[in-house]
Amino acid sequence: MTEAHIGVPRVKPEDAPPPQRSRPRRTAGLDVWLLLLPALVPVALFSMYPLLQGIYRRCTGAQAGLNQVTHFTGLENYQDLLKNDLFWNSFKIGLIWAFSVTFLQFVAGMGLALLLNQDLKLRWLARTLSLVPWAMPPVVVAILWRLVYDPNSGPVSGVSQALGFGQLNLLGNFETALPAVIVVGVWAGMPQTTIALLAGLQSMDDTLHEAAAVDGAGAWRRFLHITLPDLRPVIIAITSLNFIWNVNTFDLIYVLTNGGPGGRTMLPMLFAYNEAFRYGHFGVAAAMGNVMVVLIVGLLLFYLRSRLKGVDK
Repeated sequence: MTEAHIGVPRVKPEDAPPPQRSRPRRTAGLDVWLLLLPALVPVALFSMYPLLQGIYRRCTGAQAGLNQVTHFTGLENYQDLLKNDLFWNSFKIGLIWAFSVTFLQFVAGMGLALLLNQDLKLRWLARTLSLVPWAMPPVVVAILWRLVYDPNSGPVSGVSQALGFGQLNLLGNFETALPAVIVVGVWAGMPQTTIALLAGLQSMDDTLHEAAAVDGAGAWRRFLHITLPDLRPVIIAITSLNFIWNVNTFDLIYVLTNGGPGGRTMLPMLFAYNEAFRYGHFGVAAAMGNVMVVLIVGLLLFYLRSRLKGVDK
């Protein structure tokens, strides 16, 4: 049977459309780079260039000021850091801060997430209000809490005086300054932990809890043997990220105490800032920044490894 019999017109070779030619791979790759260029330029200028400058300056005696002669010092800056008691003290305080705030954020966030997961009246309003600390800039949070802790007119000192304990200066006392700023850090960082855990709770299968309740398991046993294991990937993710963020904390402590009193709240980032912009030791500050980069990269590798293990399971 011919094509004419089945109603399909014969196409002459000269009437056929020209074959589509694929674009050269080199040209396609150039187009991709041109599309990425607007995003890569800010990253290169504001991230990669300062990082490379920091890596270079860590081995120099760079000082603040115009027309300063910079000379190569090798590992001298790292040797100065290792001999600096303030450096080690800032790391100790930073670890205490990071572990304490991260742990308390998890405990408070878990409690609030469990509460917001219940069928309560005005639950939508409670969930909205729980995000308020997260929506506020850290500088504003620090200013508000300085007013709360103010020994002359703050409510904390006012309650202390009303109870007969006298004026209370939490941020100015050597023993209470670090616990006071830890409370602020927990309050400021609790919302993101709450939201992450609440999302995990809402994605859980309720049939396991119902079956365990039928078998006689109480609320505490169901929480330990069902809720926590199911939330393990979420817990690892949010606590790892919180720890990294808390290690990098600067603005909150800078506004609250500026590292005082007597260096009791001097975190590593604040120590590096003072070395660079208060004392003009750019080389030492760059070396300190490189130490923090190595520490943060290690934490990121731990986070990614834990996430990949969770995906494999």
